[in-house]
Amino acid sequence: MSGRLVRVLAGLSVAGAVHAAVNVALLRRPPADPPPVRRPVTVVLPVRNEAEQVGDCLAALLDQRGVDDLRVVVVDDGSTDGTAAVVRAVADPRIRLVTADPPPPGWLGKPHACAVGVDATDRTDDGIVAFVDADVRLFPDALAGAVAVLDRHRLDLVSPWPRQLTGGTAERLVQPLQQWLWATTLPLRLAERSPRPSLAAANGQFLVLTRSGYDRAGGHGAVRGEVLEDIALLRAVKRSGGRGGPVDGSRLAACRMYDGWPALRDGYAKSLWGAVAGSPVASSAAAAALTAVWVLPPLAALRGSRAGLVGYAAGVVGRGIAAAATGGRLWPDVLAHPASVLVLDLLMAHSVIGRRRGTLRWRGRPLPAPKRTRPETMGA
Repeated sequence: MSGRLVRVLAGLSVAGAVHAAVNVALLRRPPADPPPVRRPVTVVLPVRNEAEQVGDCLAALLDQRGVDDLRVVVVDDGSTDGTAAVVRAVADPRIRLVTADPPPPGWLGKPHACAVGVDATDRTDDGIVAFVDADVRLFPDALAGAVAVLDRHRLDLVSPWPRQLTGGTAERLVQPLQQWLWATTLPLRLAERSPRPSLAAANGQFLVLTRSGYDRAGGHGAVRGEVLEDIALLRAVKRSGGRGGPVDGSRLAACRMYDGWPALRDGYAKSLWGAVAGSPVASSAAAAALTAVWVLPPLAALRGSRAGLVGYAAGVVGRGIAAAATGGRLWPDVLAHPASVLVLDLLMAHSVIGRRRGTLRWRGRPLPAPKRTRPETMGA
């Protein structure tokens, strides 16, 4: 590896750390004491075999402060483990349990369940609709805080990124990359306004929208076949003239997304292939670029390159900046940043290969095989 190439890559690593620091300063944050929400707030909770999670999730939802009119629609999406019985045991008039039929042709399970949940609610143009996953635990001011950000900045969608809880080594290596990636690569304020699909980041663990913005975007019907329905929904909002993006959710919610390597591997396999503009080709190219900038300089540092050492240090600092701003674990995890990127490469390869072979499954359902069309490209 030439010294000039190492210096260029190290410079990009430094630029990424600087950009992360700028983004952290610009990140939308909920107020410490949000005002009460006078409008109706409907929370749609899609569940499929979540008997172990749904009870605690509902308890946190029902403990929300500052929401005058809260309605929770739990959509049982073909559970076989007693999820519905757990929901029925929570005796609260604010909860409505709906059973979803199998997804129609062209629909994936989660978008269909979310659409069923919204259709089961009373339509109010000035209302708020939120989507929460069963493994998310909202803090008491979560809904009021998210709505405060929506209203203060006149947004149509906010994605309050929950604090990511991690257990084993694999989780600690991979999960912090979620926040680090958008903090390092996504110009937040530009992305908030831009309709470009490549400038979109959202997390379906916790999404909050105005009902008018949701309907104007076409709702989940507009993203019916999308594995990454959260990012696709944000793109639909942008296409319809709306604005939105990630905001700080570390003081609003927490989530342990995966428990152990097998769950993490399978979870990322279903979606990584389409992480950039819905394209396996673009996603693979992005993974190669991340490896060049944040792995090659540390390798050069091992051979005595000062520029490589600077690149490694910048990667560690950028990772630390993102972690500190989003409630992530700092020490010593940030030191393993190059290893995290390499594990992401493995997950990306597994995802792209599974996509090409049509072998990907999620929650017991096969994902649709790729269409035989011209290669997808990034673009507006």
